[in-house]
Amino acid sequence: MCVPDVEEKMLELKNIGVVIKDGNEETEILKDISLTVNDGELVVLTGPNGGGKTTLAKVIMGLVSPASGSIYYNGNDITGLDITSRARAGVCYGFQQPPRFKGLTVRDLLTIATGGGVLPKGDACRYLTQVGLCANDYLDREMDSSLSGGEIKRIEIATVLARAGAPGGIGLMIFDEPEAGIDLWSFSRLIETFGTLHADHTASMIIISHQERIIRIADRVAVISGGRVSQIGSAEEVFPSIIADTVDSCPVIGRREH
Repeated sequence: MCVPDVEEKMLELKNIGVVIKDGNEETEILKDISLTVNDGELVVLTGPNGGGKTTLAKVIMGLVSPASGSIYYNGNDITGLDITSRARAGVCYGFQQPPRFKGLTVRDLLTIATGGGVLPKGDACRYLTQVGLCANDYLDREMDSSLSGGEIKRIEIATVLARAGAPGGIGLMIFDEPEAGIDLWSFSRLIETFGTLHADHTASMIIISHQERIIRIADRVAVISGGRVSQIGSAEEVFPSIIADTVDSCPVIGRREH
């Protein structure tokens, strides 16, 4: 595991709060969250479903506006910037459920991700291989309903990798449950890819995941529960408490047989 010698703050969240309004009702989704991601660091967000992990990721990307708090990226206040401006600054987001684009091929998306122009087949093959797909089978396929959810997910991750290799690159990659809908073999390739990106300091990374193998490669793990950061530390520090909470909350597992 590689941690930068000098911990410069790539991303800093200060007292982030998010409130959802439904008529006269207000629900506080995120509550005073403060979190940093250092330059070159891999941080995993984990915790129970509905705890606020995806909302927090969308706040960072500019898809959700915070009701309170500030967001700093490379020392600049980006709280008021829209998603396009953040993308241009080097923030990239992989959705939990990626959109489909009828009429666009996989090659088209990879080309757009690299900034346009001619995309050599060798480069396209490399990006797709990293997520467990064969370029010959997928480059000319449309991003429509003929592709499974797992295939769409892997292709989207490939576009993030393509963007990282383009001029200007990416400073911060955000992946929301990248393991969802992916088979075991492709998942293993994905773990290798994340490990390589991290070792090469390609970008700082935030990964939302419940998977132990992803949690284990993190520099730090933040547990998001009830809209708050309930715990943060190394995988070795945090993982035992995750297991304990899971066992304690399950009456079948926790009950002793007589």
